[in-house]
Amino acid sequence: MNLWLRIFKHRWLDESDVRRALDSKALQRLQERVAVSERQHSGEIRVCVEAGLPWSYLWRGASARERAVAMFGKLRVWDTEHNNGVLIYLLMAEHRIEIVADRGLNRHVTAAQWHTLTDGMAAAFKAGQYEAGLNAALDSVGAMLAQHFAVAGHLANPNELPDAPVIQ
Repeated sequence: MNLWLRIFKHRWLDESDVRRALDSKALQRLQERVAVSERQHSGEIRVCVEAGLPWSYLWRGASARERAVAMFGKLRVWDTEHNNGVLIYLLMAEHRIEIVADRGLNRHVTAAQWHTLTDGMAAAFKAGQYEAGLNAALDSVGAMLAQHFAVAGHLANPNELPDAPVIQ
């Protein structure tokens, strides 16, 4: 894609576009869904939605995946006790969905499973159902984490990271 066209697409959208797709009530429901999920397993789930990439990423032609990996670090998703954090990243300007999972979970999940999850999200987003797509993704990731990192009732399960989606 032409650099100037890409810059235009990323500057055209802003946080208000994200908030039209996911209003404050939807963000609150997503936060609650993350909290409920995390009571079932020791994993940590973060959701990050960006309208467009920062200038520095655009100028050097960085991909949505590169930004998702950077946000994985910036949001400290990698810094969980059991290395089982997951970032669900959406880049609205390019209609990109990236899932970045720490090595603890990633060793249990195949590329096909991640692909199925992102395909379902893409279909929901194409229909304008952002909250429904994220709900389905949160449920799938939560089920994967519960399968491999279930928490016994008597063990402590601290919430290591904030549950609220990050909007930029």
